[in-house]
Amino acid sequence: MTSGPSAPRAEARVDLEAIRSNVAALDAHAGPASVMAVVKADGYGHGMLPTARAAVAGGATWLGVATIDEALALRAAGFTARILAWLITPGERWDHAITADVDVSVNSGWGIREVAGAAAVAGRPARVHLKVDSGLGRSGATVADWPDLVDAALKAEADGYLQVSGIWSHFAYAAEPGHPTVAAQVRVFTDAVALAEQRGARPEVRHLANSAATFTLPAAHFDLVRPGIAVYGLSPVPQRHPPAELGLRPAMTLSARLMLVKRVPADFGVSYGHEYRTTSETSLGLVPLGYADGIPRDATNIGPVLVAGRRRTIAGRVCMDQFVLDLGNDPAVAGDEVLLFGPGDAGEPSAQEWADVLGTISYEVLTRIGPRVPRTYREIIEP
Repeated sequence: MTSGPSAPRAEARVDLEAIRSNVAALDAHAGPASVMAVVKADGYGHGMLPTARAAVAGGATWLGVATIDEALALRAAGFTARILAWLITPGERWDHAITADVDVSVNSGWGIREVAGAAAVAGRPARVHLKVDSGLGRSGATVADWPDLVDAALKAEADGYLQVSGIWSHFAYAAEPGHPTVAAQVRVFTDAVALAEQRGARPEVRHLANSAATFTLPAAHFDLVRPGIAVYGLSPVPQRHPPAELGLRPAMTLSARLMLVKRVPADFGVSYGHEYRTTSETSLGLVPLGYADGIPRDATNIGPVLVAGRRRTIAGRVCMDQFVLDLGNDPAVAGDEVLLFGPGDAGEPSAQEWADVLGTISYEVLTRIGPRVPRTYREIIEP
């Protein structure tokens, strides 16, 4: 029998000081523009509330989220920074956001109608950011529909239902500096802002730049930048600049502990379907993480880890709750730490390396780590 706190089977260690420092670096690159730290999706898997606290400490004056529920959680936790929520569907409780002084994004006529009705219920005007589709082909009013959206918003503003507090858009190719669509989107956005202002809009903030544009495109900074992945220390342009070159440090370290080590003979089938077979007598190590925790099943036979002082690759199929490593003859025992990714201090892989071998992006690697993996935090270093 032992006493004291139990050792976790796995954990995601989050360095809040790294997040604070990353935001400070972004703030320096943004120049006179303010910084909106995007903390949606539970702070890209790092924990929304701790991440937001670190981001504000680093100089962020805005917080960006997808949903009204995320925004309300920030307000309930006491955050007073400006908050923008942008993924709102028909019939949602806009009035809750308005009452909580949350800015909301609108990109269509139905949105103006709903937000005006909600403002009447809330008894105060809504703070609205009008979104134009400058070339991403996702949300936002098309260039053809933009004049009508602006006119509808200004009519509602004149009636006292809303304030056009922002105009914004989003890039399609900012991670590829020099791509012709980047300059084209800046032009479309600038023209859209000019049209709105000619018709009487007086937005507090105009914003277009994501993480990549914050670092590579000063012309897109306008009044506010909206970094996401860079807040968490991953490079938005990984093929050109590693995080350290941009003044960033990855904030999450994902680890687990071996729960079993056993010797097996040569030609021993490992995990479902025996997609891996041992080539000689060896030790197998069982890691209690699987696709239910966010380890992709596609990491079968390719996912990199560090254990017993060496890089290894997942051996055999990733299961719902576990995967296996071939440890060879290296010394390892149950309880030893397995590092899946982190900042690289111990030689462990990075989240970007995982993304590269899986053919995806670091955003997905971070945000898919599930709630069964507890988050533990290294706090902000006070000056």
